[in-house]
Order: sequence, then C-alpha cells, then structure tokens
Amino acid sequence: MSKLQLRRTWFQLHKWIGLALAALIIPLSLSGALLVWDQPLDRLINPARYAVSGGDTLPPHAYVAAAQHVLAADEHIASLAYPGGRGPVIVQASIVGTKQRAGPPARRSVWLDPPTARVLAVADSRSGVLRVIHRLHGSLMVPGVGRTLVGWIGVAMMLSCLTGLWLWWPIVGKWTRGLRWRRHSNLDTNLHHLMGFWIALPLFILSLTGAWIALPALFAGRHQARPPARTGGEPIAAPRTSPDTVLAEARGAGKAATIFWPSVGTDPIWMIVAGKRTVTLSDRDGTMHVAPTRPHGGIGITGTMRRIHDGDGMGPAWQVLIFVAGIMPAALAVTGIIMWWRARSWRAAARKR
Repeated sequence: MSKLQLRRTWFQLHKWIGLALAALIIPLSLSGALLVWDQPLDRLINPARYAVSGGDTLPPHAYVAAAQHVLAADEHIASLAYPGGRGPVIVQASIVGTKQRAGPPARRSVWLDPPTARVLAVADSRSGVLRVIHRLHGSLMVPGVGRTLVGWIGVAMMLSCLTGLWLWWPIVGKWTRGLRWRRHSNLDTNLHHLMGFWIALPLFILSLTGAWIALPALFAGRHQARPPARTGGEPIAAPRTSPDTVLAEARGAGKAATIFWPSVGTDPIWMIVAGKRTVTLSDRDGTMHVAPTRPHGGIGITGTMRRIHDGDGMGPAWQVLIFVAGIMPAALAVTGIIMWWRARSWRAAARKR
C-alpha cells in the first residue's frame, strides 16, 4: 500500500468514526467537562444547600437528631461528612428495602448548617441535575449496555486521535507547517486542524482512561484485582456505639472528615476517614485499627486511571486541561460535519458539471 493509499484509508476511518459517533460524542464530552467542576456546579444549581451561617461544628449526635426528623422510618443513616472548609454537614441515609441493582445504592442526603444543625435541604440521590449528568456521561442513560457502549466509544475516540494526528501531518515540507493557521481557506477547516492537534494527546488519555473504567475486563484482564466487598448491606438503625464515642476514639488519627455507620453483618464496623488515615472500630467489641486512607478511585492502575479521568487530586492545571479536552470533541464533531457536508456538496456539483 502506497503512502497516499494509506492516507486515504486513515481519512476514511477518521471521517466515519466522527460522523457515526457525532451524536453520541457531543453529549458524552460535554457532560464529562461539566463533571470536572461538579461541586461548584452543585453550588450554582442548589444554592440553598450551601447557605451556612458559619464554620463552627457540633458533635455528631446533633446532626443525627436533626436529620432523623426529616428522614422516614425506613431510611437509616449511613454516613456523616464534615465540611473541609466553609460548607454544610452532609448526612446520607440508605433507603432500606430498595431493590439492589448495578450502580450506587439509593440514598437520601440531608444538608445541615454546621453551627446550628438546621436542615438546609433534603434530596434523593437518584434525582437532580447532577445525577442526570452523571448517568449521561457514565452510560448515555441507556439501561443495561450503556456503560459498555461508552467504553467502546472511548476505544473509537483513541483511533480517531491517532488517525487525526496522521492526517494533520503535512504531506510536504516540515511538520511545523501543520501549526500554521491558514492551511485552508475555510474557517471551520482551520479550526478542526489546529484544535485536533493541540487536544489530541489529552483527549487520547481521557479516552483511554474512560474506556479502561467502562471496560475493565478488556484492559485490566478478566481476573483483575477488585475492591473489597462491603461486609454487610443496610446500615444498622441503632448501633451499640454512639457516633460521638466513635469520633472521640478516632481523634488521635486526625480531624475526622467522614463517619460511616456499621452495616448489618457478623462484625459491624464503623469507619472514620480522617485525612490520610482511616480508622475502623468494631461496634461489637470496640476493636480499633488505623490504616492509610485509600486514594480516590481505589488503589492500583484502575484507581490511577479513575483519578486521571476525573481530575480529583490531580491539581487545577490538569482539571482545566481535561475540561477543555471535554469541550473540544463537541467542537471537532461540529466542524467535521461541516467539512463533510461541504465536500459532499462540492462532489455533487462536480458530477453535475
């Protein structure tokens, strides 16, 4: 195969990947860009949740009592999270008896004012704008096969990045000719060439990490290491140990950020995340262990892939980069469609002539 024939092959592959997946890539990429700033977005959409009166905090039992006033009898408290800065205390409760299915369990969240334990807002984890955006990005809101579909879109995007770089490379002259603005007379074509080049590497990384998360058996192997399963199911409604006692026992590990209630099981365990340390305390006999806190996404290469993809703990520069890399595929899809339509019209006019 000659160099020209190979270039035509890559062009056809690049073109049809873009045209076939444009309608899916646009919502997938834009929703991913929004999720980079999920907390600021939540503050913007739901300002009442963050209308706190101060930064002083109360003992856990005060927030538990306030939350129980607005929770139903079949909603058992599962966790209590103190704010890292100026923000609300968040109590989450599991809805007991709900059907277990793939994805996060059904929860009800209660936002509380730290100094007064006043209820600011109550919401179901299965509703809200952010939940819709998460579902759109994670599965395109397609039940059952949506996550797998998103994974294969990530694979296609990797191929699109590689073929796009091949097509960007100038046919004649030095590679620096490809950095020129006016490679073509049309604005959309120039935008497509330059945006595609500068975003190709971060977009390839995001596509790889997204496909890895959605298709772990394909990339990490069928027998990959999995995170430890929960020892129980529903949280205990009335544990033996009070959350105040649990918090006092864990003080030596550092300032507690989140307290997780014990679940129903043979040995119910409290878990307190205190910065870089995690404390576990048996609700049965008070046995306590201290271990390093697992990073966001988990340990191992799969956890690393999730941190890179989400941007959590990667610094503001990377977050800005993946935000831009999330917007660019939508712009590339639009400019690519315009280029294809113009070429199609030009060929039709040429045939008539």
